[in-house]
Amino acid sequence: MIDVFPSDQQAQVRTMLAASLRGVIAQLLMKKQDGSGRVAVNEILVVNNAVSAIVREGATQKLQDVIVAGKSQGMQFMDDAIWEQLLSGVVSPHEAYMKAIDKARFQPFLPPEEAGLANAAGGGA
Repeated sequence: MIDVFPSDQQAQVRTMLAASLRGVIAQLLMKKQDGSGRVAVNEILVVNNAVSAIVREGATQKLQDVIVAGKSQGMQFMDDAIWEQLLSGVVSPHEAYMKAIDKARFQPFLPPEEAGLANAAGGGA
């Protein structure tokens, strides 16, 4: 979002965004394993002092760590939401693996016939 502004205005925009942002929710729709439709999984970011500082600095690569650590504040990492759907049997291992950020976490659930998928999707070691 900040990149749409001219480079000489981006620092000011980051400061304004850090001061006004309260939260962000991202949603993915995943195919249900039983073929009956899709299920929504969400990533939730609640803005706190750490998030505001990260936005001001433009160090957005640090947000994942803040989301994971902020579970007690109501934050939820997308992979954790996917994990819950996988463990409850709502989504298939294939669907979970393909949508996950941390492929290695989901790779052990892939059936043997899909083991090559990890290498094709960049999740192999």
